[in-house]
Amino acid sequence: MDPETFEKSRLYQLDKSNFSFWSGLYSETEGTLILLLGGIPFLWHVAGSVTARFGFSPDYEITQSLLFLTLATLFSAITGLPWSLYNTFVIEEKHGFNQQTLGFFLKDAVKKFVVTQCILLPVTSLLLYIIKIGGDYFFIYAWLFTLVVSLVLVTIYADYIAPLFDKFTPLPDGELKTAIEDMAKSISFPLTKLYVVEGSKRSSHSNAYFYGFFKNKRIVLFDTLLEDYSPLNKAGEPQPGQPERDETPSEPITKPKNKKQGCNNAEILAVLGHELGHWKLGHTVKNIVISQMNSFLCFSLFAVLIGRRELFVAFGFTESQPTLIGLMIIFQFIFSPYNELLSFCLTVLSRRFEFQADAFARGMGKASQLYSALIKLNKDNLGFPVADWLFSMWHYSHPPLLERLRALGNVKQD
Repeated sequence: MDPETFEKSRLYQLDKSNFSFWSGLYSETEGTLILLLGGIPFLWHVAGSVTARFGFSPDYEITQSLLFLTLATLFSAITGLPWSLYNTFVIEEKHGFNQQTLGFFLKDAVKKFVVTQCILLPVTSLLLYIIKIGGDYFFIYAWLFTLVVSLVLVTIYADYIAPLFDKFTPLPDGELKTAIEDMAKSISFPLTKLYVVEGSKRSSHSNAYFYGFFKNKRIVLFDTLLEDYSPLNKAGEPQPGQPERDETPSEPITKPKNKKQGCNNAEILAVLGHELGHWKLGHTVKNIVISQMNSFLCFSLFAVLIGRRELFVAFGFTESQPTLIGLMIIFQFIFSPYNELLSFCLTVLSRRFEFQADAFARGMGKASQLYSALIKLNKDNLGFPVADWLFSMWHYSHPPLLERLRALGNVKQD
Protein backbone atom coordinates (compact mmCIF):
# COMPACT_ATOMS: atom_id res chain seq x y z
CA MET A 1 0.00 0.00 0.00
CA ASP A 2 1.21 3.45 -0.84
CA PRO A 3 1.44 5.87 2.14
CA GLU A 4 -1.61 7.87 1.02
CA THR A 5 -3.90 4.83 0.83
CA PHE A 6 -2.51 3.49 4.11
CA GLU A 7 -3.31 6.79 5.86
CA LYS A 8 -6.80 6.90 4.33
CA SER A 9 -7.54 3.37 5.51
CA ARG A 10 -6.18 4.16 8.99
CA LEU A 11 -8.44 7.22 9.34
CA TYR A 12 -11.43 5.28 7.98
CA GLN A 13 -10.85 2.49 10.49
CA LEU A 14 -10.57 5.03 13.33
CA ASP A 15 -13.83 6.69 12.33
CA LYS A 16 -15.61 3.34 12.10
CA SER A 17 -14.18 2.25 15.45
CA ASN A 18 -15.27 5.45 17.18
CA PHE A 19 -18.73 5.21 15.63
CA SER A 20 -19.03 1.58 16.73
CA PHE A 21 -18.07 2.52 20.28
CA TRP A 22 -20.56 5.39 20.64
CA SER A 23 -23.43 3.64 18.87
CA GLY A 24 -22.78 0.53 20.98
CA LEU A 25 -22.70 2.60 24.16
CA TYR A 26 -26.00 4.23 23.20
CA SER A 27 -27.54 0.84 22.44
CA GLU A 28 -26.48 -0.57 25.81
CA THR A 29 -27.72 2.55 27.64
CA GLU A 30 -31.06 2.47 25.82
CA GLY A 31 -31.53 -1.23 26.53
CA THR A 32 -30.67 -0.79 30.20
CA LEU A 33 -33.08 2.15 30.63
CA ILE A 34 -35.87 0.20 28.91
CA LEU A 35 -35.37 -2.64 31.41
CA LEU A 36 -35.06 -0.40 34.48
CA LEU A 37 -38.00 1.86 33.59
CA GLY A 38 -40.30 -0.99 32.56
CA GLY A 39 -40.41 -0.14 28.88
CA ILE A 40 -41.37 -3.66 27.77
CA PRO A 41 -44.48 -4.07 30.00
CA PHE A 42 -45.43 -0.45 29.21
CA LEU A 43 -45.40 -1.10 25.46
CA TRP A 44 -47.31 -4.35 26.01
CA HIS A 45 -50.04 -2.46 27.89
CA VAL A 46 -50.15 0.18 25.14
CA ALA A 47 -50.65 -2.57 22.55
CA GLY A 48 -53.38 -4.08 24.76
CA SER A 49 -55.15 -0.72 25.10
CA VAL A 50 -55.15 -0.19 21.33
CA THR A 51 -56.46 -3.70 20.56
CA ALA A 52 -59.14 -3.27 23.28
CA ARG A 53 -60.42 -0.15 21.49
CA PHE A 54 -61.02 -2.30 18.43
CA GLY A 55 -63.01 -4.81 20.47
CA PHE A 56 -60.28 -7.41 21.08
CA SER A 57 -60.23 -8.85 24.60
CA PRO A 58 -56.98 -9.90 26.37
CA ASP A 59 -57.73 -13.43 25.12
CA TYR A 60 -56.57 -12.29 21.67
CA GLU A 61 -52.95 -12.56 22.71
CA ILE A 62 -51.58 -13.07 19.20
CA THR A 63 -53.25 -9.87 17.97
CA GLN A 64 -51.80 -7.92 20.88
CA SER A 65 -48.40 -9.56 20.28
CA LEU A 66 -48.35 -8.47 16.63
CA LEU A 67 -49.18 -4.86 17.53
CA PHE A 68 -46.53 -4.94 20.26
CA LEU A 69 -43.99 -6.24 17.75
CA THR A 70 -44.91 -3.54 15.23
CA LEU A 71 -44.53 -0.79 17.84
CA ALA A 72 -41.24 -2.25 19.10
CA THR A 73 -39.71 -2.48 15.61
CA LEU A 74 -40.98 1.03 14.81
CA PHE A 75 -39.33 2.38 17.97
CA SER A 76 -36.11 0.57 17.06
CA ALA A 77 -36.20 1.96 13.50
CA ILE A 78 -36.76 5.54 14.70
CA THR A 79 -34.05 5.49 17.39
CA GLY A 80 -31.61 3.82 15.00
CA LEU A 81 -32.27 6.24 12.14
CA PRO A 82 -29.96 9.08 13.35
CA TRP A 83 -27.08 6.63 13.74
CA SER A 84 -27.67 5.18 10.30
CA LEU A 85 -27.85 8.69 8.80
CA TYR A 86 -24.59 9.67 10.48
CA ASN A 87 -22.85 6.51 9.35
CA THR A 88 -23.99 6.94 5.74
CA PHE A 89 -23.84 10.71 5.20
CA VAL A 90 -20.92 11.59 7.48
CA ILE A 91 -18.53 8.64 7.77
CA GLU A 92 -19.16 6.87 4.44
CA GLU A 93 -19.53 10.22 2.64
CA LYS A 94 -16.32 11.59 4.18
CA HIS A 95 -14.32 8.60 2.97
CA GLY A 96 -15.83 8.53 -0.53
CA PHE A 97 -18.09 5.47 -0.30
CA ASN A 98 -21.62 6.84 -0.08
CA GLN A 99 -23.50 7.14 -3.38
CA GLN A 100 -26.99 7.74 -1.95
CA THR A 101 -29.05 10.91 -1.81
CA LEU A 102 -31.08 11.64 1.33
CA GLY A 103 -34.31 10.98 -0.54
CA PHE A 104 -33.09 7.62 -1.79
CA PHE A 105 -31.93 6.69 1.73
CA LEU A 106 -35.25 7.56 3.40
CA LYS A 107 -37.29 5.83 0.69
CA ASP A 108 -35.10 2.76 1.14
CA ALA A 109 -35.56 2.83 4.93
CA VAL A 110 -39.36 2.97 4.62
CA LYS A 111 -39.34 0.16 2.06
CA LYS A 112 -37.16 -2.02 4.30
CA PHE A 113 -39.48 -1.44 7.26
CA VAL A 114 -42.59 -2.34 5.25
CA VAL A 115 -41.03 -5.47 3.72
CA THR A 116 -39.76 -6.56 7.14
CA GLN A 117 -43.25 -6.20 8.63
CA CYS A 118 -44.80 -8.13 5.74
CA ILE A 119 -42.50 -11.07 6.56
CA LEU A 120 -42.16 -10.72 10.33
CA LEU A 121 -45.84 -10.42 11.32
CA PRO A 122 -47.23 -13.50 9.50
CA VAL A 123 -44.25 -15.63 10.56
CA THR A 124 -44.55 -14.52 14.20
CA SER A 125 -48.31 -15.10 14.30
CA LEU A 126 -47.90 -18.65 12.96
CA LEU A 127 -45.04 -19.35 15.37
CA LEU A 128 -47.08 -18.17 18.36
CA TYR A 129 -50.04 -20.24 17.19
CA ILE A 130 -47.86 -23.35 16.88
CA ILE A 131 -46.48 -22.81 20.39
CA LYS A 132 -50.03 -22.39 21.74
CA ILE A 133 -51.48 -25.56 20.21
CA GLY A 134 -48.32 -27.71 20.07
CA GLY A 135 -48.74 -29.42 23.42
CA ASP A 136 -45.76 -30.95 25.21
CA TYR A 137 -43.72 -31.19 22.01
CA PHE A 138 -44.42 -27.68 20.73
CA PHE A 139 -40.69 -26.90 20.65
CA ILE A 140 -40.15 -29.55 17.95
CA TYR A 141 -42.93 -28.13 15.78
CA ALA A 142 -41.70 -24.57 16.39
CA TRP A 143 -38.18 -25.55 15.38
CA LEU A 144 -39.40 -27.30 12.22
CA PHE A 145 -41.47 -24.24 11.32
CA THR A 146 -38.51 -21.86 11.70
CA LEU A 147 -36.37 -24.27 9.66
CA VAL A 148 -38.87 -24.23 6.79
CA VAL A 149 -39.21 -20.43 6.98
CA SER A 150 -35.44 -19.90 6.91
CA LEU A 151 -35.01 -22.21 3.90
CA VAL A 152 -37.86 -20.51 2.04
CA LEU A 153 -36.43 -17.04 2.74
CA VAL A 154 -32.96 -18.07 1.58
CA THR A 155 -34.51 -19.47 -1.60
CA ILE A 156 -36.69 -16.48 -2.48
CA TYR A 157 -34.56 -13.62 -1.14
CA ALA A 158 -32.39 -12.94 -4.18
CA ASP A 159 -35.22 -13.54 -6.69
CA TYR A 160 -38.10 -11.70 -5.05
CA ILE A 161 -36.91 -9.58 -2.10
CA ALA A 162 -33.50 -8.19 -3.12
CA PRO A 163 -34.82 -6.89 -6.51
CA LEU A 164 -37.19 -4.63 -4.55
CA PHE A 165 -34.12 -2.68 -3.45
CA ASP A 166 -31.50 -3.19 -6.18
CA LYS A 167 -31.44 -3.71 -9.92
CA PHE A 168 -30.24 -7.15 -11.05
CA THR A 169 -29.23 -7.68 -14.67
CA PRO A 170 -27.82 -10.78 -16.37
CA LEU A 171 -24.06 -10.67 -16.93
CA PRO A 172 -23.61 -9.88 -20.66
CA ASP A 173 -22.19 -12.55 -22.94
CA GLY A 174 -18.47 -12.31 -23.30
CA GLU A 175 -15.11 -13.54 -22.09
CA LEU A 176 -15.90 -13.19 -18.38
CA LYS A 177 -19.25 -15.00 -18.54
CA THR A 178 -17.75 -17.85 -20.57
CA ALA A 179 -14.81 -18.19 -18.18
CA ILE A 180 -17.10 -18.28 -15.12
CA GLU A 181 -19.33 -20.92 -16.71
CA ASP A 182 -16.30 -23.03 -17.63
CA MET A 183 -14.94 -22.79 -14.09
CA ALA A 184 -18.30 -23.78 -12.62
CA LYS A 185 -18.46 -26.81 -14.92
CA SER A 186 -14.94 -27.86 -13.94
CA ILE A 187 -16.04 -28.40 -10.31
CA SER A 188 -19.61 -29.53 -11.16
CA PHE A 189 -21.18 -26.38 -9.71
CA PRO A 190 -24.79 -26.31 -11.03
CA LEU A 191 -24.76 -22.70 -12.21
CA THR A 192 -28.01 -21.56 -13.82
CA LYS A 193 -27.78 -17.76 -13.86
CA LEU A 194 -25.19 -15.00 -13.56
CA TYR A 195 -26.26 -11.56 -12.34
CA VAL A 196 -24.69 -8.15 -11.89
CA VAL A 197 -26.28 -6.08 -9.11
CA GLU A 198 -26.21 -2.29 -9.26
CA GLY A 199 -24.52 -1.82 -5.91
CA SER A 200 -22.88 1.42 -7.04
CA LYS A 201 -26.08 3.40 -6.51
CA ARG A 202 -25.65 2.85 -2.76
CA SER A 203 -21.96 2.50 -2.08
CA SER A 204 -18.62 1.94 -3.76
CA HIS A 205 -17.99 -1.10 -1.55
CA SER A 206 -17.86 -4.37 -3.52
CA ASN A 207 -18.97 -7.96 -2.99
CA ALA A 208 -19.91 -11.25 -4.66
CA TYR A 209 -22.01 -14.21 -3.52
CA PHE A 210 -23.92 -17.27 -4.70
CA TYR A 211 -27.28 -18.61 -3.59
CA GLY A 212 -29.82 -21.32 -4.31
CA PHE A 213 -30.36 -24.94 -3.39
CA PHE A 214 -29.69 -28.21 -5.15
CA LYS A 215 -29.35 -27.87 -8.95
CA ASN A 216 -30.40 -24.23 -9.12
CA LYS A 217 -27.41 -22.07 -8.19
CA ARG A 218 -26.96 -18.42 -9.13
CA ILE A 219 -23.94 -16.13 -8.82
CA VAL A 220 -24.31 -12.41 -8.11
CA LEU A 221 -21.49 -9.92 -8.75
CA PHE A 222 -21.58 -6.30 -7.57
CA ASP A 223 -20.89 -3.89 -10.42
CA THR A 224 -18.29 -2.22 -8.19
CA LEU A 225 -16.34 -5.50 -8.18
CA LEU A 226 -16.01 -5.53 -11.98
CA GLU A 227 -13.30 -3.27 -13.33
CA ASP A 228 -14.91 -3.19 -16.78
CA TYR A 229 -18.47 -2.56 -15.53
CA SER A 230 -18.13 -0.29 -12.48
CA PRO A 231 -19.79 3.09 -13.12
CA LEU A 232 -17.34 4.54 -10.61
CA ASN A 233 -14.55 4.08 -13.14
CA LYS A 234 -16.51 6.24 -15.58
CA ALA A 235 -17.14 9.07 -13.13
CA GLY A 236 -13.73 10.66 -13.45
CA GLU A 237 -13.09 10.56 -17.18
CA PRO A 238 -16.00 9.75 -19.50
CA GLN A 239 -14.87 7.39 -22.21
CA PRO A 240 -16.18 7.38 -25.79
CA GLY A 241 -19.03 4.99 -26.36
CA GLN A 242 -19.73 4.50 -22.66
CA PRO A 243 -23.05 5.72 -21.20
CA GLU A 244 -22.84 8.37 -18.52
CA ARG A 245 -24.57 7.88 -15.17
CA ASP A 246 -28.01 9.41 -14.86
CA GLU A 247 -27.51 11.66 -11.87
CA THR A 248 -28.16 15.17 -10.72
CA PRO A 249 -25.28 17.57 -10.00
CA SER A 250 -26.09 17.42 -6.28
CA GLU A 251 -25.27 13.71 -6.08
CA PRO A 252 -21.76 12.85 -4.87
CA ILE A 253 -19.33 11.43 -7.39
CA THR A 254 -16.68 9.15 -5.99
CA LYS A 255 -13.29 9.15 -7.59
CA PRO A 256 -11.69 5.72 -7.61
CA LYS A 257 -9.04 5.30 -4.98
CA ASN A 258 -6.90 3.30 -7.39
CA LYS A 259 -6.45 4.01 -11.05
CA LYS A 260 -9.46 1.76 -11.52
CA GLN A 261 -12.08 0.44 -9.12
CA GLY A 262 -12.56 -3.33 -8.98
CA CYS A 263 -10.78 -6.36 -10.36
CA ASN A 264 -9.87 -7.57 -13.82
CA ASN A 265 -11.39 -10.76 -15.23
CA ALA A 266 -8.62 -13.08 -14.00
CA GLU A 267 -8.93 -11.68 -10.48
CA ILE A 268 -12.72 -11.97 -10.53
CA LEU A 269 -12.35 -15.65 -11.44
CA ALA A 270 -10.00 -16.07 -8.49
CA VAL A 271 -12.51 -14.41 -6.14
CA LEU A 272 -15.26 -16.69 -7.46
CA GLY A 273 -12.90 -19.65 -7.08
CA HIS A 274 -12.79 -18.76 -3.38
CA GLU A 275 -16.60 -18.45 -3.19
CA LEU A 276 -17.15 -21.71 -5.04
CA GLY A 277 -14.67 -23.30 -2.64
CA HIS A 278 -17.16 -22.61 0.15
CA TRP A 279 -19.73 -24.65 -1.79
CA LYS A 280 -17.39 -27.47 -2.82
CA LEU A 281 -16.07 -27.88 0.72
CA GLY A 282 -19.58 -27.96 2.17
CA HIS A 283 -19.23 -24.81 4.25
CA THR A 284 -22.74 -23.59 3.43
CA VAL A 285 -24.33 -26.88 4.45
CA LYS A 286 -22.22 -27.05 7.60
CA ASN A 287 -23.32 -23.56 8.61
CA ILE A 288 -26.98 -24.46 8.08
CA VAL A 289 -26.60 -27.64 10.15
CA ILE A 290 -24.87 -25.77 12.99
CA SER A 291 -27.52 -23.03 12.89
CA GLN A 292 -30.38 -25.52 13.06
CA MET A 293 -28.76 -27.55 15.84
CA ASN A 294 -28.44 -24.34 17.83
CA SER A 295 -32.03 -23.38 17.03
CA PHE A 296 -33.31 -26.76 18.24
CA LEU A 297 -31.28 -26.46 21.45
CA CYS A 298 -32.67 -22.97 22.10
CA PHE A 299 -36.27 -24.02 21.53
CA SER A 300 -35.73 -27.02 23.82
CA LEU A 301 -34.43 -24.78 26.61
CA PHE A 302 -37.25 -22.34 25.91
CA ALA A 303 -39.73 -25.16 26.54
CA VAL A 304 -38.11 -25.77 29.94
CA LEU A 305 -38.03 -22.10 30.97
CA ILE A 306 -41.31 -20.72 29.57
CA GLY A 307 -43.29 -21.93 32.58
CA ARG A 308 -41.10 -20.10 35.11
CA ARG A 309 -43.30 -17.27 36.39
CA GLU A 310 -40.37 -15.57 38.14
CA LEU A 311 -38.82 -14.77 34.74
CA PHE A 312 -41.87 -12.77 33.74
CA VAL A 313 -42.13 -11.08 37.15
CA ALA A 314 -38.48 -9.99 36.91
CA PHE A 315 -39.30 -8.17 33.66
CA GLY A 316 -42.43 -6.50 35.03
CA PHE A 317 -45.11 -8.97 33.96
CA THR A 318 -46.88 -9.81 37.23
CA GLU A 319 -50.35 -10.55 35.88
CA SER A 320 -49.73 -12.36 32.58
CA GLN A 321 -47.15 -14.51 30.81
CA PRO A 322 -47.40 -13.68 27.08
CA THR A 323 -45.64 -16.15 24.81
CA LEU A 324 -43.99 -13.45 22.68
CA ILE A 325 -42.60 -11.79 25.81
CA GLY A 326 -41.30 -15.18 26.94
CA LEU A 327 -39.51 -15.56 23.60
CA MET A 328 -37.95 -12.10 24.02
CA ILE A 329 -36.86 -12.68 27.62
CA ILE A 330 -35.35 -16.10 27.03
CA PHE A 331 -33.81 -15.69 23.57
CA GLN A 332 -32.63 -12.08 23.94
CA PHE A 333 -31.65 -11.87 27.60
CA ILE A 334 -31.32 -15.29 29.26
CA PHE A 335 -29.36 -16.71 26.33
CA SER A 336 -27.17 -13.59 26.00
CA PRO A 337 -23.98 -15.07 27.58
CA TYR A 338 -24.43 -18.27 25.57
CA ASN A 339 -24.95 -16.25 22.37
CA GLU A 340 -21.66 -14.38 22.96
CA LEU A 341 -19.76 -17.63 23.35
CA LEU A 342 -21.49 -19.15 20.32
CA SER A 343 -20.69 -16.04 18.27
CA PHE A 344 -17.00 -16.39 19.12
CA CYS A 345 -16.98 -20.08 18.16
CA LEU A 346 -18.70 -19.29 14.85
CA THR A 347 -16.18 -16.51 14.19
CA VAL A 348 -13.32 -18.97 14.71
CA LEU A 349 -15.03 -21.46 12.39
CA SER A 350 -15.68 -18.77 9.78
CA ARG A 351 -12.01 -17.81 9.71
CA ARG A 352 -11.08 -21.46 9.26
CA PHE A 353 -13.52 -21.74 6.36
CA GLU A 354 -12.03 -18.62 4.74
CA PHE A 355 -8.53 -20.09 4.83
CA GLN A 356 -9.87 -23.35 3.36
CA ALA A 357 -11.67 -21.48 0.55
CA ASP A 358 -8.47 -19.55 -0.23
CA ALA A 359 -6.60 -22.85 -0.36
CA PHE A 360 -9.25 -24.22 -2.73
CA ALA A 361 -8.75 -21.28 -5.10
CA ARG A 362 -4.99 -21.82 -4.86
CA GLY A 363 -5.54 -25.48 -5.78
CA MET A 364 -7.35 -24.29 -8.92
CA GLY A 365 -4.17 -22.49 -9.93
CA LYS A 366 -5.45 -19.03 -9.05
CA ALA A 367 -3.18 -18.15 -6.13
CA SER A 368 -1.46 -15.24 -7.92
CA GLN A 369 -4.75 -13.73 -9.10
CA LEU A 370 -6.38 -14.15 -5.69
CA TYR A 371 -3.34 -12.56 -4.05
CA SER A 372 -3.63 -9.43 -6.21
CA ALA A 373 -7.45 -9.41 -5.95
CA LEU A 374 -7.36 -9.42 -2.15
CA ILE A 375 -4.94 -6.49 -2.18
CA LYS A 376 -7.06 -4.56 -4.69
CA LEU A 377 -10.29 -5.17 -2.79
CA ASN A 378 -8.62 -4.19 0.46
CA LYS A 379 -7.50 -0.89 -1.12
CA ASP A 380 -10.88 -0.26 -2.79
CA ASN A 381 -12.68 -0.76 0.53
CA LEU A 382 -10.00 1.04 2.58
CA GLY A 383 -9.42 -2.02 4.71
CA PHE A 384 -6.74 -1.44 7.32
CA PRO A 385 -4.17 -4.24 6.94
CA VAL A 386 -2.83 -4.16 10.52
CA ALA A 387 -4.92 -5.97 13.16
CA ASP A 388 -4.28 -6.96 16.76
CA TRP A 389 -4.45 -10.76 16.86
CA LEU A 390 -6.65 -10.92 19.97
CA PHE A 391 -9.10 -8.26 18.76
CA SER A 392 -9.35 -9.79 15.30
CA MET A 393 -9.77 -13.30 16.72
CA TRP A 394 -12.87 -12.16 18.63
CA HIS A 395 -14.41 -9.73 16.12
CA TYR A 396 -13.30 -10.60 12.59
CA SER A 397 -15.24 -13.29 10.73
CA HIS A 398 -12.62 -13.03 7.96
CA PRO A 399 -8.88 -13.29 8.67
CA PRO A 400 -6.90 -10.05 8.33
CA LEU A 401 -5.40 -9.43 4.89
CA LEU A 402 -1.78 -10.14 5.85
CA GLU A 403 -2.71 -13.51 7.36
CA ARG A 404 -4.55 -14.52 4.19
CA LEU A 405 -1.67 -13.47 1.95
CA ARG A 406 0.78 -15.33 4.15
CA ALA A 407 -1.37 -18.47 3.98
CA LEU A 408 -1.45 -18.27 0.17
CA GLY A 409 2.34 -18.65 0.20
CA ASN A 410 4.89 -17.16 -2.12
CA VAL A 411 3.22 -16.37 -5.40
CA LYS A 412 4.69 -14.76 -8.47
CA GLN A 413 3.22 -11.31 -9.11
CA ASP A 414 3.21 -9.61 -12.50
